[in-house]
Amino acid sequence: MRKMLLILLAVTGFVSTAMAEEIKLPFQGMTLNANLEKAGDSWPAGPVVLMTHGTLAHRGMEIMAGLQSMFADRDISSLAINLSLGQDDRAAGMYDCATPHDHRHTDAVAEIGAWLEWLKAQGAEKVALLGHSRGGNQTARFAAATADPVVTNVILIAPQTWSADYAAADYEKRYGKPLAPVLARAQELVDAGKGDTLMESVDFIYCEQTSATAASFVSYHAADADMDTPSVIPAIKAPVLVIAGTEDTAVKNLPEKMEPVADGERVQLLVMDGADHFFRDLYSEDIADAVAELLGM
Repeated sequence: MRKMLLILLAVTGFVSTAMAEEIKLPFQGMTLNANLEKAGDSWPAGPVVLMTHGTLAHRGMEIMAGLQSMFADRDISSLAINLSLGQDDRAAGMYDCATPHDHRHTDAVAEIGAWLEWLKAQGAEKVALLGHSRGGNQTARFAAATADPVVTNVILIAPQTWSADYAAADYEKRYGKPLAPVLARAQELVDAGKGDTLMESVDFIYCEQTSATAASFVSYHAADADMDTPSVIPAIKAPVLVIAGTEDTAVKNLPEKMEPVADGERVQLLVMDGADHFFRDLYSEDIADAVAELLGM
C-alpha cells in the first residue's frame, strides 16, 4: 500500500523537496565523492544520515539510493559516501575486479571521519552514522573510536560478522585452495616492509585471479577480531540499532551474535522476517520507518 502511495505521489507531483547534489572532498591527495540529499527544512542542522556502502560497492547501489530517497520522504537529509578504495574520485559503480587492489579495510574509517567533519563544516548538528554489510563494520569501528557529540545514533544494517574458522573455510570453498599459504606469503612481504608489492593472480575478497598489494591482502584476510561487528559494538558510545534479515545468507549468525550485546536500550536489535542481505522493496521502507522513529522524525 505504501509503495502504491509513493508512486501516486510521484505521478501527481507531490514529491519530497529533497535536492540531490554530488559533493567532492579533497582527502590525502585524492578526491572523494558522495551523494547529498537535502531534505526540506532539516538541512543542515539535522538529522543527517551519513551512509557507508558494502564490499567493493558504491554510493548509488540499490540499498543506498533507495534509502536516501525514503529518508528524504521522511524529511531526513542524507550523505551517501563513495569509499575511494584507493582510487581518485572513484566512479559510483562496482569496483572492477580486474583493477589492481591497493586499499585496506580500515581506510574507510578515516574517510568516514573526513565526511563527518565536512558535514559539521556545513552546520550539521545531529548526524546518524549508517553502514551496510562491510560498511557496517567500518562504521562501527569509526563510531567506537569517536566521542564526537554530533554523532547521535549508529545504524548498522546486516553488519559484517567474522570468525577465523569461517573465513578460512569460506575462502577454500570459494576458490578451491586454502587461505593460509597465500596469507602467509602476504604477511611475509608486509613484515619485510614490502607491503606495496603487488601479488599477481591472487584470489582476493570476491575477485578471482586478480592482483592486490600484500598490505591489502593482509588487511582483508588476516585474523582480526574487530572484523566481527558485534564485538565492536560495546565500545560505541552512541545508541546503536542493528538490523538483521532472517534470510540473509551473506552475514552469518548475526541475531545469535547480537543476543549478548543487545540490551534493548542503548543497543537495539531489529530482526526482519523474510529479509535478505539487501532488504529490497518494503523491507527498505521498514528500515526507513525505523530510522525515522529513532531520529524523532
